[in-house]
Amino acid sequence: MMSDSGSDEDVNVLRAEEEEEEEGSTESLRKGCEPLVSTQRSKLQQRRAKLNQQINRELLLRTGAENLYRASGNQKVKETVALELSFVNSNLQLLKEELEELNSTMNVYQTESETVNVPMIPLGLKETKEIDLTVPLQDFLSEHYGEDSSLYLNEIHEVMELRQAMRTPSRNDSGQELLMEYYNQLYFLDQRFYSPHRTLGIHFHWYDSLTGVPSVQRALAFEKGSVLFNIGALYTQIGAREDRSTLTGIQNAIDAFQRAAGAFLYLQENFSHAPSLDMSSSALSMLVRLMVAQVQECVCEKVILDAQDNNLNVLLQAAQEAARVSDVYSLVLQAMSVPLLKDYVPFSWISMVQVKTHHFRALAHYHTAVALCDCSGMRYDDDEGRDIKALIQIHSRRPDKLNLQDPEDKRRLGKAHLRKAIIRHEEALRLHGVCKMLRKMDILQEVLSRAHARSLEKYSDMDQEDDFYEVAEAPEIQSHTQQKPDIKTPDFSSLRVNDIFHRLGPLTVFSARSRWQRRHVCLLRGEAGLGLTLRGDSPVLVAGVLLGGCAAEAGLCEGDYIVAVNGVDCRWAEHAEVVHALKSCTERGLELDVITLQTHEMERRTILSPTSDKETQSCASRKQGRDYERSLWNWSWRSGGVTKRLGSNFSLSFGNFREGESMY
Repeated sequence: MMSDSGSDEDVNVLRAEEEEEEEGSTESLRKGCEPLVSTQRSKLQQRRAKLNQQINRELLLRTGAENLYRASGNQKVKETVALELSFVNSNLQLLKEELEELNSTMNVYQTESETVNVPMIPLGLKETKEIDLTVPLQDFLSEHYGEDSSLYLNEIHEVMELRQAMRTPSRNDSGQELLMEYYNQLYFLDQRFYSPHRTLGIHFHWYDSLTGVPSVQRALAFEKGSVLFNIGALYTQIGAREDRSTLTGIQNAIDAFQRAAGAFLYLQENFSHAPSLDMSSSALSMLVRLMVAQVQECVCEKVILDAQDNNLNVLLQAAQEAARVSDVYSLVLQAMSVPLLKDYVPFSWISMVQVKTHHFRALAHYHTAVALCDCSGMRYDDDEGRDIKALIQIHSRRPDKLNLQDPEDKRRLGKAHLRKAIIRHEEALRLHGVCKMLRKMDILQEVLSRAHARSLEKYSDMDQEDDFYEVAEAPEIQSHTQQKPDIKTPDFSSLRVNDIFHRLGPLTVFSARSRWQRRHVCLLRGEAGLGLTLRGDSPVLVAGVLLGGCAAEAGLCEGDYIVAVNGVDCRWAEHAEVVHALKSCTERGLELDVITLQTHEMERRTILSPTSDKETQSCASRKQGRDYERSLWNWSWRSGGVTKRLGSNFSLSFGNFREGESMY
């Protein structure tokens, strides 16, 4: 975004920062930019953070003053409070204008290439407060998992460090991977610590990307949505930084803006009840259109790179691509003008979109004029000629009273297109001069002035003193593109992350949604063995217990999970490892720690309910081992494939079970 200081020192510092980011791309993902380094971008981010905090304080003051005004019955107190409210509202308005100016800045995130291109519109990241997760997570570990929470301090600090680094990602692929890693870790945090029966009491503070208005929620979905928003915003900054003077740079910019559009679209489709306006459906829809328009602009620039040799087909394609860009920016302007966003979107954004709408429409007319006047060697072999047909077809209607086989009529139509191009260029320059923030963008001024001067020069070369022909009217150019934008939805599986709280055990069992009872049993080997059937891995399940056997006497039940043998944790142990540990049972026996999920307990009580028919009860007991699977498990389809489910809040991967049972 745009800096208010454009000194050489700042530029050199910015380049040094970019080099530092590139060098740091091979380091650990869990390292954000150093916010204390005096770079142009970090200064901008620090100013935005301070403004957000000041706006938050002013909002609190205003809320308190409004409550006092409503509650007080004293007229003098009301007059004093009303006066104070006017000061608070004035300060708040000034702070919002200053923040809007920062959010309107675009130069900081633009490329340092010497080639002059129209600046893109990047989006600033949402700011957030630092959060201390230690006490809430420790309490949940003790209460829900029954663990010594002090043993998990390293994991808690690792999560907090990752979140802290996520607040200042570098503007490259490494920064994107950092945000993606934290987003994926939020899935594990949700499964491990967010129970439907209780709340952690963690408040997530995030500030609106454009206004700085704070929003606070306890829902983890708010954290996930804000991180996803920053993923899209960071892609806009990466796309704006690309050097679009080369085909490689243009293609990289296209990819970045397509991914930004995908992130905003995914956020719009999967998150509802937005707490802040920047994440509302209308704002996200506008951002998706803006990113698509910037993709279309890059496609047009790619075609214009090839239009230097006055090739007729390339010039006509460039004209239609430019018309397409103008049309899509018109749609963006409509999206920005809806009542909810009209006073929300920065004025500089609206002005920039209007400037681009006129600028690219002028380019469409200019390239058409060049195709009409400068391309020689046109073919007239079929009917009117293929080239003449192409010239006619790019117009929204056939040019009146003009025969394009006549060179003079072609010149007249080209001159008419140049006249329209000049009018559009002048309107773009006028809109540029109206906006204070755009006037600070020297590169935009240079692009618009060059294009205007080029059209004027071309028109002067074609103007003849003895030209007594009636002024021709140039039809509009039909928009068309050879490369439609491909919105790329975020691929969260592309970055594999390890569950930080892996030591708690397999997520299918040891999650915040599951409830269990933990017991300690002593298992002694009898003459007939241990008398139990084991199945599966991680953790191993007691699938059957022999009636009257050693396991039954020790208190083991079907559906129990073995989590420790003789004090050795085996929550992640494979089937063979647990079997080997059980076979080592001596006369002194084995100490087992087992857990019973509440869903198992409820099912077992249903199956083993007493009946008046002793024979029926005996048969049920004998069949229980081999029919347990059929009576207790049921199938359901999920996004990850086929799973077996126990109850409503427990699931195990089918791959965890072996086909056959093993009796010990």
